[in-house]
Amino acid sequence: MTPGSVTLAQWREIYHGAMPVLDPACREGVRSSAATVERMVAAGDPIYGVNTGFGKLSSVRIATEDLECLQRNIVLSHAAGVGDSTAPQVTRLMMALKLVSLAQGASGIRLATMDLLEAMLTRDIIPVVPAQGSVGASGDLAPLAHMTAVMIGVGEADTPDGRLPAVQALKRVGLQPVTLGPKEGLALLNGTQFSTAHALAALFDADVLFRSALVTGALSTDAAKGSDAPFDPRIHALRRHRGQMVTAQALRQLLAGSVIRSSHLRGDERVQDPYCLRCQPQVMGACLDLLQFAASTLETEANSVSDNPLIFGVEQEGVALSGGNFHAEPVAFAADMIAMAICEIGSLAERRIAMLMDPALSGLPAFLTPQPGLNSGFMIAQVTAAALVSENKQRASPASVDSIPTSANQEDHVSMAAHASRRLRPMVDNALNIIAIEWLCAAQGCDFHAPLTSSPMLEAVRTCLRARIPRLTDDRYIYPDLQAALGMVRSGQLIRGLDLPSVV
Repeated sequence: MTPGSVTLAQWREIYHGAMPVLDPACREGVRSSAATVERMVAAGDPIYGVNTGFGKLSSVRIATEDLECLQRNIVLSHAAGVGDSTAPQVTRLMMALKLVSLAQGASGIRLATMDLLEAMLTRDIIPVVPAQGSVGASGDLAPLAHMTAVMIGVGEADTPDGRLPAVQALKRVGLQPVTLGPKEGLALLNGTQFSTAHALAALFDADVLFRSALVTGALSTDAAKGSDAPFDPRIHALRRHRGQMVTAQALRQLLAGSVIRSSHLRGDERVQDPYCLRCQPQVMGACLDLLQFAASTLETEANSVSDNPLIFGVEQEGVALSGGNFHAEPVAFAADMIAMAICEIGSLAERRIAMLMDPALSGLPAFLTPQPGLNSGFMIAQVTAAALVSENKQRASPASVDSIPTSANQEDHVSMAAHASRRLRPMVDNALNIIAIEWLCAAQGCDFHAPLTSSPMLEAVRTCLRARIPRLTDDRYIYPDLQAALGMVRSGQLIRGLDLPSVV
């Protein structure tokens, strides 16, 4: 990885388990930055967080002999997180983000300390990080403090041998705790990496969600014998939104060659389909545009240096400049956008499910069962989808507009980026469940049109499902069907081999 220019594709690989390896060319800049801190300490000038206290205590000067203790104390005192542990794959991503930030040579950290963080990643020593406790400025202090605590031999870490005390975890892989030098504790704690890791993880999962919803939306269109006229490119060229045009094209391709669709053109009295079918390009296209904008913001943030103060070496006057790069407002805004898009993707899919349940709208048997009344079919699966949509609606309220003063009003405006980002993966899980339910319902709807077939692409999707889950004739214990469909959606089986627009 080249610090400052890591691609979203590379971050996604790390999220899925790839080992980050830094470009060795970054080492000279890190070494120069650490040397600059040493010279400043020797000169005795006050530098925030190096030889002063933190936050409201920044006016307190710290004696030279206490500087190591100062850095250890900030880690111990700031490791005040609560709640469930962060998912290890998200913590790995957070560590990699911090590594890339430090490697840009503006944090004043020593090579040995940076190397320890990199070695922990490559040897799968993942700190246990409580998920709650950050307000998104001055950086994600509490979560990053828990990460750093393991580096100094405090706390716990998840390892290939299970969860172990920090010292024991490091020793198992031939590592030792580090004694932090001036500025190092602050450099490791300051930054937006916890919030950014959660937002990126959700973005990568939302990419699977978006593409899956395009497929199930097309399949639902065929199940309801809907028209593909609303996907005509002439309509979308007049609206001019790129996401809308791309989405309409994808839906046209998915439906191309459908015999079911062709049958709609002969003798169907319906003039217009419900919005959940007809307006897919407008809604899903807007979601695509929003997610791609959020992706651009997060790619920039992932390559940024967001601690404080920042160290500029001798070629830039050898100064430490205090600023506010730790304020995670860009991440909070991006997370809010992702939340809205996730919510709308699930909401539109649920409306398609509900439409398929209703014979007046779909022309299919009630609740997609051959014997309505004796059997309830997918009646309560739709209720489950509705419940998940409402959960996501409640979670989608913007977090970025909230703020609460901290640190005796020194930090008087905060971003709430950590909360904005942490809620996203559960929202994606809800939406993926909705898509899994739609896949089951849409495939069942198409079953009723036999011997008419859908398009080659959609028939392959239906065959994939039916290889695991048979058609629902009489009511059966439906939970295993829902779980199997969810597993296939989450793993990407639904969209495998399909050329679909991507968020990332």
